[in-house]
Amino acid sequence: MNKISYHRKNDEIECVRYKNSTKCYAPHTHADHLTLGYVEDGEVCIVMNGKAKIYRAGEQFKILPDVLHEIKTVDGKPYSMAVTCILFDKEAGKSDTNGGGDYGLTGDIKLIELKSNILDKPENAYLIEEMAADSNISPFHLIRKFKKAFGLTPHQFQIQCKVRKAQKLLEESKSVCEVTYDAGFCDQSHLDRCFQKVVGLTPKEYKASVQPNPESSSE
Repeated sequence: MNKISYHRKNDEIECVRYKNSTKCYAPHTHADHLTLGYVEDGEVCIVMNGKAKIYRAGEQFKILPDVLHEIKTVDGKPYSMAVTCILFDKEAGKSDTNGGGDYGLTGDIKLIELKSNILDKPENAYLIEEMAADSNISPFHLIRKFKKAFGLTPHQFQIQCKVRKAQKLLEESKSVCEVTYDAGFCDQSHLDRCFQKVVGLTPKEYKASVQPNPESSSE
């Protein structure tokens, strides 16, 4: 049985369980969240910043915020693992030399502000020319510096943030149609393509995989 289930405690903690999964994920990041994983069965290949490592049953891995990574199967074989995403304490993470993100960007406050603006309102139309003007930098240099700092281009990051918002809206029992426009996608097919690329499921599949919070369901 190939099953993925999502459990969100709150905006700070999300748990994902993979059972006999063969899902692969294209390069992406987790903004402001620390990812902790434990392989329960089989093997999984994690590629971080271009470097691949195979994790086997009983092994753990850690991915810091804004670190570009992808997940692959090993020889197409299924794996089972548990992953927890936790809102990251940036102050505590400044001493971690494996980090990505804004931990060494004290001189690039404009980039940090831009990232924050996209995170807050990913659904807003925000062209690269507007981002560049707001950051007082040329579009070419903005794209290069943003990707170096956060692992993705501004456009890629905004699409990813739109998908993350769509996930939360689907968890609130909104219809896929409502989510499409509330998250800033031009139509449902656009949502489907982007959602599957980032999450590995269609919006409908994701909605079905989200497990209710036991605490909230008992109230």
